[in-house]
Amino acid sequence: MPSFNKILVANRGEIACRIQRTAQALGYRTVAVFSDADAQALHVRMADEAVNIGPAPVQQSYLNIPAIIEAARRTGADAIHPGYGFLSENAGFARACQEADLTFIGPSPEAIELMGSKRLSKIAMLAAGVPCIDGYQGAEQDDASLSREAARIGYPLMIKASAGGGGRGMRLVHDANELLQQIHTARSEALNGFGSDELILEQALIDPRHVEVQLFGDQHGNLIYLGERDCSIQRRHQKIIEEAPCPVMTDALRQAMGEAALQAGRAVNYVGAGTVEFLLDSQGQFYFLEMNTRLQVEHPVTEMITGLDLVEWQLRVAQGLPLPLRQEQVQLTGHAMEVRLYAEDPTQGFLPQTGLVAAWEPALHGDVRIDHGLLAGQRISPFYDPMLGKIIAHGATREEARRKLVRAVQDCVLLGVQTNQVLLARLLEHPQFVSGEFSTGFIARHFADHDCLQPRVVSAAELASAAVLFHYHSAQMHAVPLASWRNNASVPLHYRLGLEEQDWAVELNADAGQPYRIQIAGQTLSLKVVDCDGCWATLEIDGIRRRHAYRLEGARLWLFTRPGSLCLEDRTQVPVSSQASLGSGTLKAPMDGAIVDVLVSEGSAVTKGQLLVVLEAMKMEHPLKSGIDGVLKRLQVSVGDQVKNRQILLEVE
Repeated sequence: MPSFNKILVANRGEIACRIQRTAQALGYRTVAVFSDADAQALHVRMADEAVNIGPAPVQQSYLNIPAIIEAARRTGADAIHPGYGFLSENAGFARACQEADLTFIGPSPEAIELMGSKRLSKIAMLAAGVPCIDGYQGAEQDDASLSREAARIGYPLMIKASAGGGGRGMRLVHDANELLQQIHTARSEALNGFGSDELILEQALIDPRHVEVQLFGDQHGNLIYLGERDCSIQRRHQKIIEEAPCPVMTDALRQAMGEAALQAGRAVNYVGAGTVEFLLDSQGQFYFLEMNTRLQVEHPVTEMITGLDLVEWQLRVAQGLPLPLRQEQVQLTGHAMEVRLYAEDPTQGFLPQTGLVAAWEPALHGDVRIDHGLLAGQRISPFYDPMLGKIIAHGATREEARRKLVRAVQDCVLLGVQTNQVLLARLLEHPQFVSGEFSTGFIARHFADHDCLQPRVVSAAELASAAVLFHYHSAQMHAVPLASWRNNASVPLHYRLGLEEQDWAVELNADAGQPYRIQIAGQTLSLKVVDCDGCWATLEIDGIRRRHAYRLEGARLWLFTRPGSLCLEDRTQVPVSSQASLGSGTLKAPMDGAIVDVLVSEGSAVTKGQLLVVLEAMKMEHPLKSGIDGVLKRLQVSVGDQVKNRQILLEVE
C-alpha cells in the first residue's frame, strides 16, 4: 500500500490553495511550485515549502515536467497532486511520477491517455455501449478527410480538439464555406494549448443541457457516482455557472446517467476522481461528451450537497484505502450553485484583463464558500487562465441557493481589475435562469445585447461620490488650518471626471460642517461623508446611507458600488485633448499578450474588418481587425513580441 507524507501541488491559483487546505488539515506537509510571475502568490505563501520552477510562460514552468519532478526530489515530497488544467491529464507526467517513485494522486497513465483523447475515448465508449453522438473520430486528420467527413455528418457540426477542454480548440460550424478556416483556427489553438492538433468532428446538438456525473473509484475495484451537476450556462463552451443537482433531473434519469457513467469508468478500470460529461436533449436522451480524468473546477457544488471532501477522498484512494461509502449510502441534500469569477471585461467583448489587484474582500455569508488564490497587491498577468476564483452557495432549495449566491456575488469586493461580476449577478437574476428552464444556448439567446454587455452608464450618484472622495482626500493631505482653505468658500469647485473616452463636469460646494452640494448635468445632490478610512466610505446621499469600498491611487479612483466596480480619473488638471475619430486607424493591444501572427505588411492595402494581427493572451487567441479602409502606414510588432495593454501595434492611413 503506497504511503506519503509530503504532497507537492503541481498547480497554481485557487485550486492549489484548495488542495493545500485539505492536505494540511489532514496533517500532510505541502510543497508549492511557482513561476517567476507567481513568486508572491497566495498558494506559495500557504505552502510549507515552495520552489521556483521557471519563467512565467507555462511551457517553461507549470508544464515543465523535469522541473516539477526535481522540485519534489529537492524537497523530499513523496506524492504529487496535479489539480486541474496544466499537467493534470498528461499521461507522460503520471508516468514520470511513477518512474521517480512518487505517488501520482490521480488515475493510471493508461486511463488518462485513453480518456484524455476525445478521439480514442469516443471509440472506447462506443465499444462499451455508452450512448454517443454521431461524428468522426478517425486517425486521418488532413483537410480533405475532415471535409469529406463533415459533409457526411451534416451541418451544423462541432470541431473539437481531441486533447482539449475549456472551450479551447472548439468551433461551431454552420456551413461548408467556413469549415476549413475554423479547422485551421481550432488546430492552432489545440496545438498551442494542449500540444496536439488532433481534431474530432461531431453532429451539433442545438440547445442541449450539459450534465456531468461525478465518479469515484478506488484500487479495490469499487466505483460509485456522487450525483450530477448541470453546467449548461456557458459562453463559447466555457462554463460560467454550475449547479447540483440538475434542475430537470428525475430519479430514473439520474440512475440511467449514473449507470452509463459507471460503464465508462469500468471500461478503463478507473481509479480516483473523474467526471463523465453528457449532453441531454429536450426529450431526455443523453449522449457521451467526454471524460475528465481529474478533479473538476466545479467540484464544490458536489461537495456541498453530499457533505464530502473530494480532495480528501483523492488522498485516501491514492493511499490505497477503499472508498468510504457504498453507492446506496450516497445522499444528496439541498441545492448548491457556483459561479466562476473571471478577469475579463464583458463590455469589451469579454477581453481578458490584466493589472494589479487594489483590493480583494470576499463576501463570506452563511452557507457561502469562496475558492480563490487572490491577494491584494498581486498582479494578474497575461500568462494564465483568466479565472480568479469561484463563489459557491448552498441552500435547502434551488431558489434559496440562488438568492444567497446573488448576494455573495454582489458583495465580493475586487478593485483594480475589471471582472465579469456584474454579468454573473444578471445571469443569476434572469427569469429564465430562475425558472430552471434553460440550455447551453441561454447566454446567446438572452444576453446577446444585454445592458450589462454595453459600456457602463455612470450614475450621477457615482460621479458625486467620486468627486467627494477626490476632494475629501485632497483636503486630508493638507495640515489644519489650511485643509480645504479657499479665499472664497462660496465659490464652487469644478471637477472633470473621466472613464475611458467619457468626461463629466462636476460642480462641488464644500461648506465647512455642511453636506456637500454637487451639481451634475442639471441634477443637484446632497452628500454627507459619515466616515471614511481610505478603504471604505459610508456616504449619505439625499438621506440614504450606503457603504462603498474604494481605493485612491493618485488621480485614479477605484469605486465599488452594487452595479460593480468603476475606475474613474480626475482629469481636472489634464488638458482636454481632441477625441480620436470613430474610425481610428491606430490599432492598440486590448490587453497584455504575445503576438502569434501578423497577416499584413507595411504599404499593403487593408479593408475595414480585415484581420491584421492575432494576439494570444490567457490561453486564447484574439483576432484584431482594422477599423477603417486604408493603407498600412506603420507596423510596430512582429510574431513573438510580448506587448502591453494599449500599446500601439500598427497604424492604417
